[in-house]
Amino acid sequence: MNSRMFLTVGGAVLLLLGIVGYLNVFSDTSSGFYLDNGENLAHTVLGAVALAAVFVPGLNTAFAPYYKWIVYLVGIIALFFAAYGFLNAGAASPNTFGVANLENPADNLLHLVVGVWAILAAYMTKSEPMMAS
Repeated sequence: MNSRMFLTVGGAVLLLLGIVGYLNVFSDTSSGFYLDNGENLAHTVLGAVALAAVFVPGLNTAFAPYYKWIVYLVGIIALFFAAYGFLNAGAASPNTFGVANLENPADNLLHLVVGVWAILAAYMTKSEPMMAS
């Protein structure tokens, strides 16, 4: 797995997760996995941006040299929200900057897995030389 593949697969999963979240599939707060509108918006936007960075002509050539660093950043952000969610478990909703609720252990575990996956994908990506202009 490399950074481009992470952005493709991860972007598709995030976009799908965001869209399914808007259908209220994961809206039961007593279920094992709960997504609120703040998370749905974040997942939808991040998924669309990741896919655009890979597939939109012009963007994909502009961002390709930076895929590795973008994926490292995604990993760091996901690990931050995993830790933040675990530390704020049980806090009143919305417990994440007043926008989303990250008290559910399944949400936090998902962020942890995505963070580790992103860091590994970026690490496994060979650095490409910068193109001269």
